[in-house]
Amino acid sequence: MKPAVLLAATGLLLVIGLSGCTSEHSGDPVAGGGSGSGGSTTQDFIPSRSNPDPTDQIEGVLKVYYPSAEHVLDSQKVAYTYEPPIGGRHDSVWATCTGIVYPIAIRTENAVHSLEHGAVWVTYNPDDVDADQISELEQRVDGLNYMLMSPYPGLDQPISLQSWGHQLKVSDVDDPRIDQFITATRQNTQAGVYDENPTATGYPEPGATCAMVPGRFDPTDPPPFEPGPGTVPES
Repeated sequence: MKPAVLLAATGLLLVIGLSGCTSEHSGDPVAGGGSGSGGSTTQDFIPSRSNPDPTDQIEGVLKVYYPSAEHVLDSQKVAYTYEPPIGGRHDSVWATCTGIVYPIAIRTENAVHSLEHGAVWVTYNPDDVDADQISELEQRVDGLNYMLMSPYPGLDQPISLQSWGHQLKVSDVDDPRIDQFITATRQNTQAGVYDENPTATGYPEPGATCAMVPGRFDPTDPPPFEPGPGTVPES
């Protein structure tokens, strides 16, 4: 039986060829809920021309420049540098990321493609996070476009958030940096995020969709997580 999953409205379903990615203009980034430490709110972490990457003000964020990457076959596993990965080669089909909460671990190569489209991927170690904590994380994801969430077995911290080229690992579901990170990175179309390429935006494909790809990725029965090291180079 297919696992239950919380599905958000996906809008227009795409019937496309996947040699390239399809665009869907999504507007400006939207701030998440919650408040930060020191009197800061998530509004202070909305990207702007004068502050293109607010994660620079969030302690503990890993940032690595990844240009847009090539696709791999659905039978291939990428040797990613970081776990969970934050960029590099990925499957030609993205994981549906319209506010989907996946109850099972999903294939990383699909999730990385979602990051390339500007999504934030919330992951957690199912051995370290209880049901109440999972529910709190779900409230940050469920129904919010350009968001997805799934367990990630073997994760070295209880919680890890990924966007393209960015990662934040935390131990507490109430850590204010979670909302700060989501606000700062989700759909960040500002240029000037990466010193290596000042013209690059926060992710490679502004305007790309997160909607379900009919016949290629079923969010109720997603490609499963594959443990162990990959063999295909990350870049």
